Amino acid sequence: MSNRLYSELRRLVGHDILVTLEADQLNILGQNFRPVFVGRVAEVTDSHITLDPVIVKIITAPFYQFPTPLAFPLQKIIGFTPFDRDTIFPLQ
Repeated sequence: MSNRLYSELRRLVGHDILVTLEADQLNILGQNFRPVFVGRVAEVTDSHITLDPVIVKIITAPFYQFPTPLAFPLQKIIGFTPFDRDTIFPLQ
């Protein structure tokens, strides 16, 4: 992971971001969805980022708030940007 990426993420601790992961789709609780998450950056280490609270952007439930914090490996993150979690956008 680059020092620049780590520094950019560290500056976003406490802020809401949109994160896209390197995967065509994921599965949580039997529901397939695109790897798009919105949440507040709670922690950044040299290996992962933790979002809490985190909203899983599922087509059938676009504002599903996951009941626990979620951590994502930094090497699987393909993009992130500051983002208002109440923003509505199409997932299809």
